[in-house]
Amino acid sequence: MILSTWLAALTIVAAPLQVMAAKNHDFKLCQQQSFCRRLRGIADRASKDEGFTSPYSLLPPVPNKGGSAGASWTFPMKTSLYKDVEFELQLDILEQGDGIARIRVDEVNSNLSWKRYNETSKWALLEAEPARADLSSVTEKTSQGGKVNTFNYGASGDLSLEIRHEPLLITFKQGGETVMIINDRNLFHMEHFRRREDFFFEENNENDTIESAIDGAEGDQVVLSPTGKEKEKVDTKWFEGEPDKDAFEERWKTWADAKPKGPEGFSVDITFPGTEHIYGLAEHASPLSLRSTDGSAEGTFSEPYRLYNVDIFEYEADSPMSLYGNIPMVHAQTSKHSVGVLNLVGSETLVDVKHPKSGVQTQWMSESGIMDLFILPGPKPKDLFRQYAGLTGYTPIPPLWSIAYHQCRWNYLDQHDVLDVNRRFDEEDIPLDVTWLDIEYAAEHKYFDWDKKQFPDPVKMQNEVGALGRKMVAIVDPHIKKSDNFRVYKDATEKDIITKRNDKTSNFEGWCWTGSSVWVDFFNPKSWDWWTEMFSFKVWEDSTKFLYIWNDMNEPSVFDGPEISMPRDNVHYGGWEHRDVHNINGATFQKATFDALLERESPKKRPFVLSRSFFPGSQRYGAIWTGDNMGTWEHMAGQTAMLLSLNICGMTFAGADVGGFFGNPSVEMLIRWYQAGAFMPFFRAHAHIDTKRREPYLFDEPYKGIMRDTIRLRYQMLPVWYTAFHEASLSGAPTMRPQYAMFPEDSLGFAIDDQYYIGDSGLLVKPVTAAGVEDTVVYLSDNQPYYNYFSHRVYPASKRSRHVKVPTPLETFPVLLQGGYILPIRARARKASTLMWRDPFTLIVAVGADGNASGRLYVDDGDSYDYESGQFVWREFKLDGSGKTSTLSNHNLATGDQAAGDLVKFSPSSGPWAEGISTVQVEQIVVLGLKSKPTSVQASGTDLEWSWVAGSSASTGSEGDASKLTIKNPKLKIVDDWSITL
Repeated sequence: MILSTWLAALTIVAAPLQVMAAKNHDFKLCQQQSFCRRLRGIADRASKDEGFTSPYSLLPPVPNKGGSAGASWTFPMKTSLYKDVEFELQLDILEQGDGIARIRVDEVNSNLSWKRYNETSKWALLEAEPARADLSSVTEKTSQGGKVNTFNYGASGDLSLEIRHEPLLITFKQGGETVMIINDRNLFHMEHFRRREDFFFEENNENDTIESAIDGAEGDQVVLSPTGKEKEKVDTKWFEGEPDKDAFEERWKTWADAKPKGPEGFSVDITFPGTEHIYGLAEHASPLSLRSTDGSAEGTFSEPYRLYNVDIFEYEADSPMSLYGNIPMVHAQTSKHSVGVLNLVGSETLVDVKHPKSGVQTQWMSESGIMDLFILPGPKPKDLFRQYAGLTGYTPIPPLWSIAYHQCRWNYLDQHDVLDVNRRFDEEDIPLDVTWLDIEYAAEHKYFDWDKKQFPDPVKMQNEVGALGRKMVAIVDPHIKKSDNFRVYKDATEKDIITKRNDKTSNFEGWCWTGSSVWVDFFNPKSWDWWTEMFSFKVWEDSTKFLYIWNDMNEPSVFDGPEISMPRDNVHYGGWEHRDVHNINGATFQKATFDALLERESPKKRPFVLSRSFFPGSQRYGAIWTGDNMGTWEHMAGQTAMLLSLNICGMTFAGADVGGFFGNPSVEMLIRWYQAGAFMPFFRAHAHIDTKRREPYLFDEPYKGIMRDTIRLRYQMLPVWYTAFHEASLSGAPTMRPQYAMFPEDSLGFAIDDQYYIGDSGLLVKPVTAAGVEDTVVYLSDNQPYYNYFSHRVYPASKRSRHVKVPTPLETFPVLLQGGYILPIRARARKASTLMWRDPFTLIVAVGADGNASGRLYVDDGDSYDYESGQFVWREFKLDGSGKTSTLSNHNLATGDQAAGDLVKFSPSSGPWAEGISTVQVEQIVVLGLKSKPTSVQASGTDLEWSWVAGSSASTGSEGDASKLTIKNPKLKIVDDWSITL
């Protein structure tokens, strides 16, 4: 949430807000930023000059072996642009393990007092430097294009990097096939540091200005030494464009951005030959498959994809504009291979995309920092997910309650309102796990200080909610009210941990919800222990173990700042400018909060922190959501593509405001929002302060009942979601998987972004996102039958991909179960997930085309870290239908040695939770698609109670209601090995 100007913030206490939509003119376009103009201009000029070659080249490499970085190779780099300027670059080639190659370029040996920001990896990666390397196999040859070094690496030696010295060209190959080329279009450029006097074109005239020097410049640029003596005329005009009057100070509207380091942007072009589809660059409200940004045809964008975290509300539903967080990574996909690249830079970055017939071309343009590319070799999407998680971290298993249903709005009025919401959910038998509080809970929006008029006893309120088996979440934003009687402000001031102005000494002040505010610098190590102390129960006496945290506005949002954010020339710990670290900023806030919650209890409980801003590595610290969306059909339709993009970029715990943050959706739209939300990893209803109340219990039947059933469906499928998160914690695989990730050989599915699979469950979901829809078409890639989860109708297997029409009246939507999967659910949805832990399971078996099926179930206590010592259940169910009889079995997957880093075998006597779960049974098994009625159903020779409904089988060639075998109360424990013979 945001205000269009800081002046509006002054009215927030006196009267309800009249929110005004942010306009495009609140945010910069490429042409309004000097670095983007300069760097994009290179591509424009290069496209018109067929003879253009890169001015950058390499000298012979120097091997660096041993040390903490392992083996690496260093290439001194030279450029023909600045022959007599002291400007030295260095290109490093490193191997990070798992086939990941790292290519890093930095300016070195500068005689200036500053350097490029080179600490992004410290915040994003598990290991800032590689712990292992295998780049010993290096060859050198001389070809028509000059010297080439080839690095062969990877577990099977099928990966190679070819480094051409002059002009610079880097080619990445899989199995001998070229899949990625760096500097293919000669757009690599790293602007060197220059003093102001280097821009003057006359000797030591103190009255000259940059503007007058530029106005009088003709032809080649004259570069002067620090004494003002002319060194040499260098032909840089064609490559860099006209001298830039904004190089050392850039003005936009009422703001001035002092740039003491001058121009320090860099550009790199990356080409993916033979590729039609690339994905990534989360977060944008745009299709999953990235469009061209050259404006060349209808449906293309004319602006680059912008990666610059901003506070924007009522954002456009189809745009390359910046949103709240970013992951500077793309995946390129063909039916033969998958490959990815992560460009790890913390400053603003814009990415142009083009789709010529030869493949996909990209140009990455960053304002500052070093070039730090990571080539993810694939060769399949699942490998890319693992490789990225290996670099930046896996999503930890979240608390079970956090993946249940959350109820929020800005704002619940008072303590009575909160308790009444919980009471109404119970009265209507609608499950609920979390009630949220937005900014109005805090006195004068001073987070940590409750408004005691509206919330007279917050501890009692939290305990009453906790007694229902539920939790609460309260917002804590990064802006701190500038008030001498506010303990948090006093502490931060005394510890000198507040972000500075460009003078490096005075504290930066701006406006946000609290009025005049300051921002703690979470890049400063002194802030970390202090922030942890703020959340301790001794310091925050009005908090309890039932209260968790929402970090909003952490882009950061500054109402009176440029682009509603912090000035770029502010200064953080270490002397780094805000421009260098802007995109990392929000992630440091979420991390500090996560660490604080982790330390507040002993033994430790899993934290939950929702953040709006994020960066690579943020997945380690909690959930994110897609921000201030609209309650419209267009926005609802676009959320699926946004969430899929986030998932493939590692943000597997993500959701969207159900119902839309703004607006008053019709009851039909709201129902469709709930149906979509029930199959998002993070499931929260949220609304703006000016919207009508829309809790599900407020509606008449049948609408209330439909929303109730949808929320109950989420609770029934919590085992499916929890198992998907467990898998993500081990493999990095998304909890929401797009069509291309499931079927990377089926190019017909590469552009599909309105349907998806849930983990490895076999569930295929397609939200209904338009009014009056009675039927929905779903695309199927594989040769398997699919079963309608609600009606058990079977859509037969086919050797070809096909489209099927699924009836979708208002009370239902496409949820299909892929043949060959077994789905474990808990059919009894209770008032809260914490009350379900000893409930029995139901197994839904979807027989595959070959008569087989399998599925997995992971269970632990949902709250603690006891799973690290073996307190969990991890089972695999299998149906073997290859013989005359079919056998359904359950066996243990947890058989490893914890000391060796494997999962411990489950022990039913190892604690209260384990003892409780050891009695949980399977209460029902439903087998869909059997070829014929069994003659008997037995477990260990004992007949079981069962029933049969004839119908179509998995091998039937026509659509129809599936045959259904129901095994009732088999009295088999979920933790035991057993088998059933059909």
